[in-house]
Amino acid sequence: MQIQLSWDDPATGERRSPTLTLPVAFGREFARMPSTLNDQRVARIVLDSGQVSRFHALIEPDGSGVVITDQNSANGVVVNGNRQGRSFLANGDTIQIGPYQITVTLAAIAPAPAPAPRSSTILFHPETDEPVAALPPQPIASPSGPAFPPPFFQSQHVSLRDLMNTRLPIQEFDYAALGAGLGSFVWVDLLRVGGVRVNQIVAPGIESKPYARYQRLCLNSQIPPHERLRSNSDSCPDNIWGFPSYAFREAWHDFSQGRMGDSIKHLWQVFGEPTFAETYTPRSGNVFASIDREAARIGWHQMYQPGRIRAIRKTDDGRYVIAYSRSTSNRRDHGFIVARYVHLAIGYPGIQILQDLQDYREATNDFKTVINAYEEHEHVYQELERRGGTVMIRGRGIVASRIVQRIHEARKKNPKIALLHLLRSPKPQGNTFGKAQRTVKNHYELQPFNWPKACWGGDLRVMLEAASPQERQRLLTDWGGTTTADRLDWQQISQEGIAAGWYQIVFGEVERVEPDGQGGTVTYIKERDFKGKIQLQADFIIDATGLDAKVKTNPLLDDMVTQYNLPINPLGRLAVANDFELVEMRSGHGRMHTAGAMTLGGPYAAVDSFLGLQFAALKAVDSLAAARAPGLHHINGINSCIQWLNWVFNTPPN
Repeated sequence: MQIQLSWDDPATGERRSPTLTLPVAFGREFARMPSTLNDQRVARIVLDSGQVSRFHALIEPDGSGVVITDQNSANGVVVNGNRQGRSFLANGDTIQIGPYQITVTLAAIAPAPAPAPRSSTILFHPETDEPVAALPPQPIASPSGPAFPPPFFQSQHVSLRDLMNTRLPIQEFDYAALGAGLGSFVWVDLLRVGGVRVNQIVAPGIESKPYARYQRLCLNSQIPPHERLRSNSDSCPDNIWGFPSYAFREAWHDFSQGRMGDSIKHLWQVFGEPTFAETYTPRSGNVFASIDREAARIGWHQMYQPGRIRAIRKTDDGRYVIAYSRSTSNRRDHGFIVARYVHLAIGYPGIQILQDLQDYREATNDFKTVINAYEEHEHVYQELERRGGTVMIRGRGIVASRIVQRIHEARKKNPKIALLHLLRSPKPQGNTFGKAQRTVKNHYELQPFNWPKACWGGDLRVMLEAASPQERQRLLTDWGGTTTADRLDWQQISQEGIAAGWYQIVFGEVERVEPDGQGGTVTYIKERDFKGKIQLQADFIIDATGLDAKVKTNPLLDDMVTQYNLPINPLGRLAVANDFELVEMRSGHGRMHTAGAMTLGGPYAAVDSFLGLQFAALKAVDSLAAARAPGLHHINGINSCIQWLNWVFNTPPN
């Protein structure tokens, strides 16, 4: 008898759907097994969490059914929201073991079960950085020359003589910030504050504004300039000191405009959050304007260089060479950058999209009815406001919450708008760590930020830094999980919508999505116990499942990992040291550091937050200063005060 178990990894959000033969044991280590099972072939599911016992639970046949039994675990087994010592399972039941929310499909009842869900990705166009459903074919050669990168890039160490023989442009710098996004910007900002000159640094990337992709994703997911980001008050990419914070700056602006009440509110939020007041978060427009100011101050546009990074190799003189391409309307140019110190922060390689939705898009060539929340989709709301209709949201988290808010705003113009929120399974309780447990309302797991606040600079950060790679995986699993911000307005919208009937939450595993013949869609959902199928009609489907950070998804990272056999951590990301160095990429005196989502599973949890990028940059710059990198000085107390005053008066660092 077989069973299919499906869950989202609590730390990464990636889908797992193994099909196994009974019996199946769940545990953290399986150091002990009942003597009755010692001689059986037991499928073992390792759930690496401190909330999971070494041998936690067992699923096995029992007469004509299938039963799950709690093996005297510390935290118990929850079936469909109720703690159970022993319970028969039906198709579609939800089991919660620690932070893992597992959906059951009994394959014996359905002789031909649907294949396990797969992951799919919308990649960013290599030239425009726009999310695209399908990338154009990539030429292996330029119209006027040989293949690029050249064949000698197949070796691990590139000769400078070979580079010069190509007769392509070669530029040399001390520091190269690869990606030219927010992670690169923060690292460059710290270098400049630490004394490095503009002509020592290059920042190759696709777009000149370091926040360009982030801003585009915000706008697409319905966060315009006046809306607030999920970020702390003092996590300021434009200001490494954190003071004055965004809250202080906004309060001062409101005070100067005579809005005393708003000014006091912002300050009260900072001092009273999260117990007495809702957590303060900055407006996206204020964040981007502040970054523009700092970019001008440090000379960002003098260091930025347009180009797509094609490959990275070590050189034979202890540096690195970066092969890049630059395209215009009628030609593509190639060149090389050679640098001794490299910072790699290229962001998310793509956007996750559910496989059944991608299958629909590929079969129908319809990219307007079924879309991802991170794709441009303003037409959806315009059509709803004009004609009304039904929208289905897939996935739960902060992007889904913002889409719900946007639908609520559209209903003010046309109340004939309904919302279906399709979730794989209910969420009866939130993640637990120690004595703390996250709140759940309407199947949303709530907390102010995407990780507990102590991950940023408190005890949890120290704990993670000191942990082994396996212990880090366990801790991140316990702290993680898809959450949304603890915002009262979002909670009120959900409550109002459910009570009024225009917002309905539905649970189930999707079989397929098809056109309904009238310009909309029909989603077929498996009903419990295979008694039938539920059909959900919607005019639009919005996938809000998130971004893709897998190393294999990014051609640049995949090439580098393959070429140098780089280790991957237990979460499938790049293994980095506590100063975010890729130690295996050390080239003589040259060093390579990294930051962002590709380092999840390392010494820091909130790697893709503003403060996470700042923390990674600070650790990397401190390490380079200790190694006596050229032009770079430790940012001690006196220097820091001087540089802060330069920031206040908007004068260049040096």
